[in-house]
Amino acid sequence: MSDKYDVIVIGGGPGGYVAAIRAAQLGYKTACIEKRINKQGKPALGGTCLNVGCIPSKALLDSSWKYHEAEGAFADHGIKVGKLDIDVKAMQERKDKVVLQLTGGVASLFQANKVTWLQGSGQLKANKQVVFTPNEGDEQTLEADNVILAAGSVPVEIPPAEVDQKIIVDSTGALEFDAVPKKLGVIGAGIIGLELGSVWSRLGSEVTVLEAVDTFLPAVDKQISKEAQKLFTKQGLDIKLGARVTASKKNKNSVRVTYTDKDGEHEETFDRLIVAVGRRPYTEGLLSQDAGVTLDERNFIYVDNQCRTDVPGVYAIGDLVRGPALAHKAIEEGVMVAEVIAGEHTQVNYDAVPGVIYTHPEVAWVGKTEEEVKESGEPYKIGAVPFAANGRALAAGEPAGLVKFVVDEKTDRVLGMHVLGPQASELIQQGVVAMEFGASIEDLQLMVFGHPSLSETVHEAALAADYKAIHVAQRRRKK
Repeated sequence: MSDKYDVIVIGGGPGGYVAAIRAAQLGYKTACIEKRINKQGKPALGGTCLNVGCIPSKALLDSSWKYHEAEGAFADHGIKVGKLDIDVKAMQERKDKVVLQLTGGVASLFQANKVTWLQGSGQLKANKQVVFTPNEGDEQTLEADNVILAAGSVPVEIPPAEVDQKIIVDSTGALEFDAVPKKLGVIGAGIIGLELGSVWSRLGSEVTVLEAVDTFLPAVDKQISKEAQKLFTKQGLDIKLGARVTASKKNKNSVRVTYTDKDGEHEETFDRLIVAVGRRPYTEGLLSQDAGVTLDERNFIYVDNQCRTDVPGVYAIGDLVRGPALAHKAIEEGVMVAEVIAGEHTQVNYDAVPGVIYTHPEVAWVGKTEEEVKESGEPYKIGAVPFAANGRALAAGEPAGLVKFVVDEKTDRVLGMHVLGPQASELIQQGVVAMEFGASIEDLQLMVFGHPSLSETVHEAALAADYKAIHVAQRRRKK
């Protein structure tokens, strides 16, 4: 094995493996270092997202939603079913099969693109040297013209609830329950907490979500977050805001949690407790003291808008750097960096990175919220319509939620799009495209949308921004 490469990528998650593939496509001799061993005991690419994050959680979300529909919604369609049961083992096996298919696919892509997969861990030293420690074998020193740091992130831990992956678990452990907990506690009402809480709630768990801050989904447009909280509460999630966990005590098969809120101190006992309070950059062992890479006060690697670190030829992407910890952000940064190395003109538009919560209904957003635009003092207008006015949504039995646009009143440009409703993760891409191309709301108004379709709600919301909506009655709102 040669110890000199054009590009070495440390980390084989969504950002890392994509960066490696794109660099190889551009003609560079590329290696990707990844140490992960999967639950089957074999080396695996794909990082947190494919192995213990995005993909397995969506598999469980889809399985649990099908169960939920069979339990109640099927009857509305005239479909009668007998006594329902849930085989958690079979559900978990299906999830694992999906994961193996996708991670195996990444390994095949490495072979097809002639990316060298180095199975082990990597540490950046001075002069772009990389110390590679194989999962099996002796340490080696590699050299590269360019190094891309893509080690990802790990769950944040909190002292009052120490994770043991049995009674108290993080997001990884919450994907591996072998039975449905009767009472489930979730610390954190963010994306991960709401998604995992939804999975087990649909299957029969009594779920309590403890969120330390007083505002539900503070990063989301307020109109959307208020409606989402109502819907999730109606579905059975007991969401307690301003509830700060101060202690926990494990017993053999349960955990007693102490938390405080505006009414004082409280205790609740759960069969399982999920800690989902966020993620932090995984920099342990990644950088030697002489590497020269600058970290900020939160341990993120400092980079410019094209992910260059302070060291020429060294880049950092994904969860290691500023911005939201999202797989799709990491992917596009991986592509960008590979193309920057090749001297191509490229850029990620960080103003048009969508966020998605895969609950049901889904929550998705891109750009600015109404609150952010209002605070800026710039004149704006709003277009919002409910899915209850959409024929396709009603026919599918999915009338909950709304689509909302925030528009610059002077330029007519789309500043933000926000969706709560069916297939929000797909619909939001129309807002991403509009913002990427600098579209005006009039551009969307003049487009022809297929009928009947959920996308018509996007069209109607665009029309509503100028009080042209056809299928909803409008009143001019006061700002």
